[in-house]
Amino acid sequence: MATKKNTWPELPYDELKDTLYLLHHWSQIIGKVRLKKSPWQNHSWHVPLYVEVQGLTTTLIPYESGAFEIRMDFIHHEIRIKTTNGTQDRFPLAGQTVASFYQQLMEKLKFLGIEVKIHAIPNEIPDPIPFDKNKKVIQYQANAALKIWKSLVLISKEFNTFKSKFTGKHSPVHFFWGSFDLAYTRFSGRKAPKFEYEVPHIPLAVMQESYSHEVFSVGFWPGNASFPKPAFYAYIYPNLPDFKDEKLSPAEVYWSTDLGEFILEYEVIQKASNPQEQLQSFLQSAYEAAAKVANWDRESLDCDFTHLNQRNRS
Repeated sequence: MATKKNTWPELPYDELKDTLYLLHHWSQIIGKVRLKKSPWQNHSWHVPLYVEVQGLTTTLIPYESGAFEIRMDFIHHEIRIKTTNGTQDRFPLAGQTVASFYQQLMEKLKFLGIEVKIHAIPNEIPDPIPFDKNKKVIQYQANAALKIWKSLVLISKEFNTFKSKFTGKHSPVHFFWGSFDLAYTRFSGRKAPKFEYEVPHIPLAVMQESYSHEVFSVGFWPGNASFPKPAFYAYIYPNLPDFKDEKLSPAEVYWSTDLGEFILEYEVIQKASNPQEQLQSFLQSAYEAAAKVANWDRESLDCDFTHLNQRNRS
């Protein structure tokens, strides 16, 4: 009997880092357009991008003449802008610097009648270079972008499965372009101590609103220069000291003192005989540990729709 092929792509950081650099900056430019044109949502939920069938999307963004959408298409490797008026435009990802991408996107939006001016400084990036000044010549690798996107598709699917087991307030599964990670957050319903930590190039008031209530968060990021490994993470706010002493599954999970969160390196999941099962084990064990140390009311917050899922398949 043939074994099921593992479709989770390998993500060697050294091979992906140049394309990651470009995608991080480009996604920030797109995300800042959404931020500027959208009404504020609690916990900055008007900011992220979303994984979709061809790449990442803003979903609908309101503007004076209706709404528009910006897509980063990793099948055709281009940016697509469409409006509800039936107008659209596009340009390729290949051959772009950060500066040329910024210029092209702003010009295309203006051509489509979308007036927007963004704060042209990257967020959450050390020593940021203004978008219009960043003319570093870095090669966009289509295959690298495809691998990153395919991993996000698989992870998003598992995060949404995990999401279905919670009936309290929780976030969408969304992609934050500031930190360049796919994230999902659950809330206990109780207020949290005021957030007082600095995050590069993000106003403190924004962070305080984002962490106004107790949270448990999980996510995935593809690595950066200071942590050159793609990894899953789990943390709580407030970060209670007993959390780090909890035992999570699988055995390869470890606590990072520097990051203040549990880490499971992506390679562990990618090489597992059953990646989905291993990832669900991490997500559920992290949540159970968080709920235990923070004394969450799981009887009121948890849910199980297994019987409805089975009925839906019949």
